[in-house]
Parts: sequence; structure tokens; C-alpha cells
Amino acid sequence: GCDGSVLLDSSGTMESEKRSDSNKDSARGFEVIDDIKSALENECPQTVSCADLLALVARDTTVITGGPSWEVYLGRRDAREANLVGSNNNIPLSNSTFETLVTKFNVRGLDRTDLVALLGGHTIGNSRCKSFRQRLYNHSGNSDLDKTLNQNYASLLQQECPISRDDQKLFALDYVTPTKFDNYYYKNLMTFKGLLNSDEILFTKSTDSMELVKLYAENEEVFFEQFAKSMVKMGNISPLTGDNGEIRRICRRVNHEDV
Repeated sequence: GCDGSVLLDSSGTMESEKRSDSNKDSARGFEVIDDIKSALENECPQTVSCADLLALVARDTTVITGGPSWEVYLGRRDAREANLVGSNNNIPLSNSTFETLVTKFNVRGLDRTDLVALLGGHTIGNSRCKSFRQRLYNHSGNSDLDKTLNQNYASLLQQECPISRDDQKLFALDYVTPTKFDNYYYKNLMTFKGLLNSDEILFTKSTDSMELVKLYAENEEVFFEQFAKSMVKMGNISPLTGDNGEIRRICRRVNHEDV
């Protein structure tokens, strides 16, 4: 993500990260990036990288929806290739265990505080029916309901997410304030109304993360402050700089294909 590789479409022997398990039919809005990049290229050709553009859009989208701001360090360059295998291996899935989440974050230099704070980004956005269906109908392989899911909330979800169709139907990750960046994500976890298993386990599988969930649910200012810090930290994970990579003219393809 810090090198803009997720924006590349499949080409030749390169398979796009958009096709990874976590991103397929889920990551979207790429046309917005295309429009912004086109405007930038008209004003300042090959000056702002797609990677920097993504970092700026993440910050500005957070601010626009009511969340905190932070300084975005610039100077990233864009990757010349995608890494589908890396995307599959490094991005947690919605049914990941708590241990898996911690490990995947730790590998990138992010600790448990970063984990709980960054998942708070799920205060906005949507998830597909297929990503949480197992919690509703077959949680432990015995045709059972996830006991860490509020029963009334589960019934509402079952009405719209049936057992065998509507895989791509979207549901708000935060059903209370789905388009506002706030701390309701954590309040929902405390009432067992986290949509994804990988969300709810922050409250049910670790005392440390549970205490952070409680803290952020009670104090939105503290959450905002930590989210901003963790976003800066995540944005500095192994960026391409200097002579590495390139500044793409079109975010969907590398420059040598843009002829």
C-alpha cells in the first residue's frame, strides 16, 4: 500500500493485487484516484506519486467524515509491479484469529495499540455478506450462530444476508453512524455488534485489546489522537524513495506501458 502497488491493474505476467482474497470485489473507488491523478498530471506532470496520493486521500477522507487530521510525509515513489502473493499473505482476512492479526501487524512494526486504533477505521465503510456469513449460520462448523454476536443484531443481519446468496451485498461496518468517523465502532464492539469476526475479537480475545476498546469507546479524543499517530506510522512502512520505483503518469499502469 505504501508504494501504490494496489492501484495497478493486471498486465502481461503481472497479476493485480485487486484480485487478492481481501481486495477482490471489495476494494473500490479506484476511479476517484484516476480523476485526481489526471488533474494533478495536467498541472504538475510526474510530480506527485500515486503512493503519496493514496496517503493524502486517506487523510483527507478521514477529515471530511469527521475524523482527525495528521501530517502526511511525502516523497514516496510508485512500485513498478504488483505483488498478489504478498497481498494475500499480509492482509488479514475477516475470519482471522487475534493471534494472526497481532502477528501480521507486528511483522510490519505495528504493535497492539496500532492494531486496535487502526481497525477503528472501520467506523466508516462496508463489508460484503460473504465476509461475515459464517458468523450467522456456521460459526464453528456445527450450523451455529457466533455466540459473541448480539442475537438481535444477528437476526437483522440474517434477514438481509441469507445462507446461500447475495454474496456481494454490502453492510455498514458501523451500523449506527456508517458515514461518520467517530468512536461508535468501539461502542458497537462492547455490545457485541461488531460486524466482522476480526473486529469483535478485539473485545473478546485479549484483555489488553479489550481495555483499549473500552478506552476509545469512552474517549473519542484519545482514539483520534492514537489513530493519527498509527496512520503516520503505517504510512512510513518501507516506502520507495530516491531512485527506487517511479512516479506513474497513470496509477493503473507503469510508465513503460503508458505509451
